[in-house]
Amino acid sequence: METKGIEQMLSVLRSSATQAASKPSESAGAVAGGSDFAQVLQNSIAKVNQTQVQANQMAEKLAGGDTSQNLHEVMIALQTASVSFQEMVQVRNKLVTAYQDVMNIQV
Repeated sequence: METKGIEQMLSVLRSSATQAASKPSESAGAVAGGSDFAQVLQNSIAKVNQTQVQANQMAEKLAGGDTSQNLHEVMIALQTASVSFQEMVQVRNKLVTAYQDVMNIQV
């Protein structure tokens, strides 16, 4: 299961929250650790997409009669793609909720 990108994203979020709490005068565009949040998010989405594409290709080869594809490997790849997609949806839901919370703050 590919969770490195999501863990990295959560790490960036935590460090950004810590930085924002300790230094409110700094620019909001700078992210702690030198990583750009948008780039981390984009890389994570690309990895999930790549996992899904590879799993679908393996399934198509197996369905086409390719004997080099093992059924259990295909099933594992499909399940990994499904779980990684579900993880990405949950991260998106958390980000949307956080955004809505910030937008509802009265100044």
